[in-house]
Parts: sequence; C-alpha cells; structure tokens
Amino acid sequence: MITFHVITLFPESLESYLDASIVKRARKEKLIAIRYYNPRDFVVARRGKKPTYADRRVDNRPYGGGPGMVIEALPVVKAIEKAVGKKLKNAAGRKKTKTIFFSPVGKQMTNLTADSLKRFTDIVLICGRYEGIDARVKKIFPMIDISVGPYTLTGGELPAMILIDAITRRLPGALGHDSSIEESRVASPDVYTRPESFKYKGKGYRVPGILLTGHHKKIDEWKSKRKK
Repeated sequence: MITFHVITLFPESLESYLDASIVKRARKEKLIAIRYYNPRDFVVARRGKKPTYADRRVDNRPYGGGPGMVIEALPVVKAIEKAVGKKLKNAAGRKKTKTIFFSPVGKQMTNLTADSLKRFTDIVLICGRYEGIDARVKKIFPMIDISVGPYTLTGGELPAMILIDAITRRLPGALGHDSSIEESRVASPDVYTRPESFKYKGKGYRVPGILLTGHHKKIDEWKSKRKK
C-alpha cells in the first residue's frame, strides 16, 4: 500500500476529488491511503496558550523584498516530521520514502514519473502557496521538484491530486482491468458508444464503420492512425 502524506494549508480542497471514482475505490480496497497535515497545526503557541488565528499564521514577508508572502519553514518541517519522521530514522525506511515539492521549474511529470514512484510506500507531497515555502525546508529533508506543466498555479493542491491520480490508476487492481491503462494497449483519442447513430439539428452522426466490423487487427490499425 502507498500512503500519500499531503502537506497543505487547504486539505478540504483535495478531498472532494480524492474521495470519488477510482481513487475512492483504491482507498477503500487499501491500495492507497491519504493523510493530510496542515502546517498551521504545527505552530507553537506563544507562552503555551491555545493558539489564536493570528498565532496559527504561517506566512511572512520575504527577505530581500518582493511581493507576496512566504510560508515559514518550521511549521512545514514539523508537518513532514510528523508524517514520516520515524521512517526516516533508518535506511530501510528512507529507501521506501520519497518527498516531493511541486514547482513550475521542477522536472516535468510523465507516466514514467508515476511508474517510478509506485515502488515507494510513503510519498510526501508538499503543496506550496503564495510566493512559495522557505527554501531551508529542502536543506533539512531531501526532496525532488516536480512540475505538472509549463504554467504556474495558485498552489500545489492541484498537482498533488494529479500525481495521486496518475500513480493510483497504475497500481495493479486499481482500474479493475490492467489493460485499461492506455499505453498498455492500442488506444485512440476518439471513442464511441451506443447508439450506433443519432441526429442532432437535422444532421446525422454515426459510429465509424470500421469499429462495427469486429476485425480487431484493422480496428487497431485505425486507432493507431488516429493517435498521430
């Protein structure tokens, strides 16, 4: 089983997606587990008192100037420590644990990335916000930077969901049938289902005849051409 440890200020933004469809089933069947750690919960209260909202703030102005706010290092460090600190104390645990920071300048994620991460039992996903997270976190915990595309997002929550989804659907048993993984078969970007034909605003729309022949070799050739 893979446990995804998600470090995020907004855990509620992930759960609606991760508690549905294939990922939900994978959680139920204990192929994966998802745990959330909010850095705000790791802020030390002043003088031992119960933290107020102001006390639980984890962002601060960046050194060197510039716009926006930066998430402080210590609350994130403590969240990671809570998630996998015990596992990182021995070589066997470190070998099965991977920490990921989402960054637009990170390595582009691909299906090969998802496959390479399947071998880990614990994957820590650090979701940045605002102008980012204090870089000293990376000096304490070795991690890799991953990007889900050549663009910038508001936070790391969407990339975390993408990565969890991509890895989960590649685990044996997650899809019900392993041939559902697209690159393991001949797949086309265009797919069709019943009815065989219908009309919309007076125009007829039909399923391509080749798909109705039952000739699998020719169907695969048709699909291969559609991929180009």
